[in-house]
Parts: sequence; C-alpha cells; structure tokens
Amino acid sequence: MALAAAGLALPRGSSEGELAYAALRTRPPAGAVRLNSNENPLGPSRAALDAMQQLGAEEGRYAFQADRELRARIAELEGLRPEYVETFNGSSDPLHRAVLAFTGPDRAYVYGEPGFEAGWQAAKISGAPAIAVPLTPTLAHDATAMCAASPTAGLLYLCNPNNPTGTTTPREQIIWALANKPAGSILLVDEAYIHFSDELSVVDLVDSHGDLLVLRTFSKLYGMAGLRMGLAIAQPPVLDQLRSYGSTISSITGVTAARVSIDDPTLVPTRRAYTKQAREETFAFLTKYGYGYYPAVSNCFMLDAKRPAGELATAMREQNVLIGRSWPVWPNYARVTVGTPAEMKQFCTALRAVTA
Repeated sequence: MALAAAGLALPRGSSEGELAYAALRTRPPAGAVRLNSNENPLGPSRAALDAMQQLGAEEGRYAFQADRELRARIAELEGLRPEYVETFNGSSDPLHRAVLAFTGPDRAYVYGEPGFEAGWQAAKISGAPAIAVPLTPTLAHDATAMCAASPTAGLLYLCNPNNPTGTTTPREQIIWALANKPAGSILLVDEAYIHFSDELSVVDLVDSHGDLLVLRTFSKLYGMAGLRMGLAIAQPPVLDQLRSYGSTISSITGVTAARVSIDDPTLVPTRRAYTKQAREETFAFLTKYGYGYYPAVSNCFMLDAKRPAGELATAMREQNVLIGRSWPVWPNYARVTVGTPAEMKQFCTALRAVTA
C-alpha cells in the first residue's frame, strides 16, 4: 500500500516465480516435470511440515512474537545482533525495496549480466539507469567493472551463486568491491542460493560495514517457495530504509517452518549433497552426449540449446518437461533447474528425444 500511495507500485512478473510462469505463456501440462522456476521439489522438511500442521487455530494469529524469536535465532546463529535481521516475503521483496530506496535518476543500479531480472525491473520504477556489466569468463561478477560502471551508483547487485548461471564470485572479490565501490553506494549481495554451494557467506561482514546488505531466502534449499519467507541482513539504518516502504510482517506458517528448519543441523548438508548428486549425474550425461552447458554449483545451470532457447523449451514441454527461460544476452541458452534424480533422468530422456 505504501508503494502504491507513493506511485511506486511494482508490476507483476518481477519475482522469480512470476518470471518463470510468464515465460511458459500457456498452462503447464498435467504432471509435468517442472525444472523452470528454481523451486525445490522436496518441499519443506518433514519437521517443518509437522510444525505447521500442529499450528491449528494459531494460524489465525499474527506472527509478531514468533517472527521476533525467529529473527533473534538467526542473528544468534550468524553472530549478529537481532536488530540486524528483518524478515520479508521471500528475497525479491527486499530486493525491490532496496532498489527503490537506494537508486534514482542520478543513482544507477549496477548488476551482472546475465543476472536476475527483478532488480532492473524495479529500477524502471525508481527511474534509475540500469547498467549491465558482463560476467567474467569464469562467470563470476566482475567486481572491478561493476565498481567503475558509474561514479554515482546507488546500488550494486551481486547474486552469489548467480541466478541464472549457478556460478560463484570469490569472497575476496566481494570484499574488494566493498572497499572500492562508489562512495555512498550500497553493495547488495543476494545469497538466495548460497546453501547449495561451498562458497563462504559475507554475512559476517555486516557488523563492520554499514553499506552492505545481504539477502537470504527459504525458497530454495529449504523448499519453502510457496510460503514466502526471506531475510534481509544489514545494519539498522539500511533496514529502516527497506521498512519505510510498508509492513514486513510474515505469515505464521512461514515463520514456524523457518524456525524449525534453521535448527535442523542435518538439513543443509543433506540437501546440498542430494542436489549435487542429481546435478553431477546430469552433467555427466550432458558431457557424454556432447551437449554444451556451463558447470554450476547451485540448483540451476545454463544449457546450450544450439538454437533459440524458446524453441527448445517448447519441444521439451511437448515431452512434459518444463525448462526455464533464456536471457537476451544469451538467447541460445536455457536455464534448467536441478530437480530430483528421477526428474533429471526424465529431463535427459526428453532432451535426447527432441534433439535426435
């Protein structure tokens, strides 16, 4: 409501789920293998499902106290103070808020290309120039070029691991960017996919850097995309800017599932290994049969369609397998989400069928 009142209402189609759904253009086939939205087919953990089921009539209550306890627990796990953590409806929500808060006609939004589209869509609303900086040959963010892109940049967006490539930027490059970015700008590090990789987080740097904003989500490894639970981690003045665009209250079901999930010490390593196995088996198949792809360490990768990627997506849909969208800078590459081992076998079978 605050966004609308300020004339800053965001268009539909600016979150990962909406972008993926829009790319389909038609209703998904019944029983399709869905490898198009970077969702986790495992869903919430068993403990999280049980905890939500036990809520009963409490689902009719606001989550104020539970949300406060969740933020305090996350802060404790990260070695931060509770006031450094805020919950949001997924991570696209605080990304949009950050673009609106820290960019404008004279304060550019700088991002890696190919990269997640939501930020530059929000930049259209703030009136900010959106400056795309190509990834490096290793598909890391080019920290040097991003810092030099605009002397008056307001926000630098770095997704690590990157969406859509599933590749990482070394921590030392992020630290360099913090030290060398334009004065007065905010470095936003989106760690939506960090749990799938062995890459080190930069959350520990928040306490000493008031110009760093880190985003997390429960939508990916934790399997809670439909529950809409995300986090922004930053010093209070930055979080206050995000809150100024309206309420951040989360659902009691999402908060409950998140609280149980973060206290399960086996959940992240088990699911990371599960996804890695399915991903590496798929890469072995692609290599064996000569398909081009970019190796990734996340739950998605870019596949060379060797033709306009939309054509491959249409052919795969006829095999009841949905793959993701392409990016204008890479029109012949389609993003593929890593599903279960069984789903990836169906993907491989379908790919052979439509490329024979």
